[in-house]
Amino acid sequence: MQNFTYVIYDHDTRHAAIIDPSWDLDRVKASITQQNLQPDCIINTHHHFDHTIGNEVLSRALKVPILQHPLSGLPHNTDIAEGDTVPVGDDTLQVMHTPGHSQDSICLMCGTMLFCGDTLFVGSCGRTDLPGGDAAQLYQSLRRLATLPGDTVIYPGHHYGDATTSTISEQLQTNPVLQPHTMEEFVAMLQ
Repeated sequence: MQNFTYVIYDHDTRHAAIIDPSWDLDRVKASITQQNLQPDCIINTHHHFDHTIGNEVLSRALKVPILQHPLSGLPHNTDIAEGDTVPVGDDTLQVMHTPGHSQDSICLMCGTMLFCGDTLFVGSCGRTDLPGGDAAQLYQSLRRLATLPGDTVIYPGHHYGDATTSTISEQLQTNPVLQPHTMEEFVAMLQ
């Protein structure tokens, strides 16, 4: 499914957070060990199994809590919602609620990095035909992301595009879902 699992960390303190653990958990654990990181938590951008399948195994192995939006409906330790912050060493992740792909979809902003789960991909966006999906909500969420600084680097939940990352300015120029559309046009485009 070409999922991305991200391990982000503060270079000075070595404290880390794991975003969307899916498969290849041995590789994730090896990376944490090799880089001498101290994981503090697991964060899910939304509840779909391909982003959460590694939650319990990794949480037990690393002895860290799982953080999710309260609408996720999955077992977790801590709710995070719009406006919340999650410390990662001396850095901070800002939580943005971005429903549309699912009701519990969030993006995580850290400096000029945006971990966007399935809200925004390089060249497209998450689907809205699964339970809880809503194209009109996704339109609003994408319009919000389009206002972020152009040098914001997006880190999507899947490698579905022609590159693994991009910037907001590049996506504004090339991504069809970020082109000027009315909500009605956007909804029709996703059908």
